[in-house]
Amino acid sequence: MTNSRSLKTVLVTSFIHEIHLAKAKLESKGIRGFIIDENLNSTIGTAFIEGYKLNVDVDDFEKSRTILSLGKT
Repeated sequence: MTNSRSLKTVLVTSFIHEIHLAKAKLESKGIRGFIIDENLNSTIGTAFIEGYKLNVDVDDFEKSRTILSLGKT
């Protein structure tokens, strides 16, 4: 049996602080988040075009979307 997991992007934004806040919010609910290429984006500037991405395990995707949408009005 393989131990690899699939990740899915739950949030895309041009602001790295929003990614960190969302990651902390999810982790407080027991969901592990992954910021992909955070340092590379800062170095070469692709975040301005593509945005920073917060990924979660595919099994946690729907719950993560719900948690992150609760704070929005």
